[in-house]
Amino acid sequence: MDFNLTEELKMLKEMAYKFAVAEITPFSQECDEQEKYTPEIRKKAAENGLVGAWIPEEYGGAGAGILGNAIITEELSKVDMGIGLNVVAAGFGCESIFQYGSEEQKKTYLAPVCAGDKVSAGSFTEPNAGTDVAGYKTRAVKDGSDYVINGNKMFITNGTVCDFMVTQCITNPEEKKHNSFSLIIIPADAQGVTRNKLHGKMGIRASDTAEIALEDVRVPQSNLVGKEGHGFRELMHFFDTTRVMVSGQALGLSEACLETSVKYVKERTAFGAPLGSYQLTQMKLTEMAIRIEALRGLVYKAAWLIDQGTPDYTLAAMAKFYGGQTAVFCANYAVELHGGYGYIEEYPVQKWYRDAKILELYEGTKEAEIMTIGRALQAK
Repeated sequence: MDFNLTEELKMLKEMAYKFAVAEITPFSQECDEQEKYTPEIRKKAAENGLVGAWIPEEYGGAGAGILGNAIITEELSKVDMGIGLNVVAAGFGCESIFQYGSEEQKKTYLAPVCAGDKVSAGSFTEPNAGTDVAGYKTRAVKDGSDYVINGNKMFITNGTVCDFMVTQCITNPEEKKHNSFSLIIIPADAQGVTRNKLHGKMGIRASDTAEIALEDVRVPQSNLVGKEGHGFRELMHFFDTTRVMVSGQALGLSEACLETSVKYVKERTAFGAPLGSYQLTQMKLTEMAIRIEALRGLVYKAAWLIDQGTPDYTLAAMAKFYGGQTAVFCANYAVELHGGYGYIEEYPVQKWYRDAKILELYEGTKEAEIMTIGRALQAK
């Protein structure tokens, strides 16, 4: 059993972090304050093979696998989770195209995303249904050789900046709930698509999030991804994979919290001694370090198993669940260790504190992960 990264992955890890420090750091505060999306950084990242890195080379990606993509996500998230998300989620939704799409769809949609020329979105959540995927109401009705789609989507990452979106729709309403859905590619500029950017998010403010209205949107039936009526299970498989990416975000943010806190407590004095010399300070740093090391094992193993063709999606759910908790825990301790300085924008820990909470919400709430893990344990 070898826990060491390959030389290629070590180089990828180093390169991703150097890129983040050089290209993301100068814009982090500005993009957070102004809720500013970063297409120029995404394009530079693509030129370095960091966009869609998990996609095989034959479709324009770097062929780094899910583990490589998790490592990229980790390193970018150490610097700025929101801008990092603009890079690693530029192909959000393409996972389903790669897993279930036709060869023509793969060639049409994947390469432009990897090149930084296009952005995709996963258009799933609705105003009244998030975790309850079976509660989605968006309908796609056949009309000749087309689908005509009506519905509303909410909290869509890349919603106003994407070029196309993989959308969950009801296509077979006469079937049982789980057999009634299909995934369909919708061009973002199609007639009847209205997109509105959501403002005032607590964290990851550089990432674009939108609500989308679909009114008599017409797309060819050839835009169906996979098999009609299989959209629910296809989407579940999608989340099983992308949860590893989210847990990589948690790992990177948590590491940043620890590294910054260690530096601060070594420099800051209280009652005539370095803050780091006190046992309570050491306890907080120690608890952060232990959680981070445990999370790293979950993230890397879950990603590695997917790359080996033997995925353990219960493990991926564990990584997502524990990742969100670890990030929130570490961000909270980082603010506490910085005291009053942790509460002002001069120090990045206040931003990491705001960013961390989303990791317990999107890509499956922590409560949803508990249900997933609990059912799997009892099915054995």
